[in-house]
Amino acid sequence: MINIKILSYKRPQRYAVRQTLQAARNELRKTHPGLELSISDVKTLDEMEQYTLVGILPSLVINEKLVCIGRFPKKEEVIGWLQQAIE
Repeated sequence: MINIKILSYKRPQRYAVRQTLQAARNELRKTHPGLELSISDVKTLDEMEQYTLVGILPSLVINEKLVCIGRFPKKEEVIGWLQQAIE
């Protein structure tokens, strides 16, 4: 199980990042059929500040490691981060 947190106080941004995560998961399931992701939303500035001071644009935490700050990640990047988490 890979634990993922999407940091953003704006719902549309969290939704967009979640869609990218799901697309990456679907791609990785071809080689890792049992891959499971636990995705949670971090919506408040107080919670986000535990990871980053950037709150306007989304950030992404995988297994408590901040991997993307203040931007929308590409599917290929997410696949790479998830592969690292699998190893």
